[in-house]
Amino acid sequence: MRIIGGKFKGRRFNPPADKWPTRPTTDFAKEALFNILNNLLDFESVRFLDLFGGTGSHSYEFISRGCTDVTYVDKFPGCVQFVQKTARELGIQEQLRILHIDVFRFIESASGQWDYIFAGPPYALPTIDTIPDLIFEKNLLAPEGLFVLEHNPHHDFVNHPRLKDVRNYGQTYFSFFE
Repeated sequence: MRIIGGKFKGRRFNPPADKWPTRPTTDFAKEALFNILNNLLDFESVRFLDLFGGTGSHSYEFISRGCTDVTYVDKFPGCVQFVQKTARELGIQEQLRILHIDVFRFIESASGQWDYIFAGPPYALPTIDTIPDLIFEKNLLAPEGLFVLEHNPHHDFVNHPRLKDVRNYGQTYFSFFE
């Protein structure tokens, strides 16, 4: 995996492969997503929440582009340790708040709002379809904010009242909610 843009552009990182529970967004899909976000967000002023943060790829990308307020959430200890290590290597500990907690427990107890929320849950997660409603019920998205959920073609949010757009890149779908 690599960082696509910003001050760390081109930087590669390799998470451990043994029993790794993540499905990182492909570089192709991530680059397409960030091409869209470049036109929608001012990275330097955004508060970003990275749910199911996995390898931290999206968090690093935001910080690389100037974001100074990133909250990363994942329950898998290996992922959290990898992100802590990578944050030290990149010198971004001040910009990155790393939380080792189940995403649903975090959502239930979270206070505050974020301008941009990204959720990249495991595609097989049985409760993936509940995530948009939980985000809005708990009022986690700031006014004028954007929530993007990564999922596969087996999930359809076309009837969700807050859905604004869907983009697909092979088996990777991004649903945009406002």
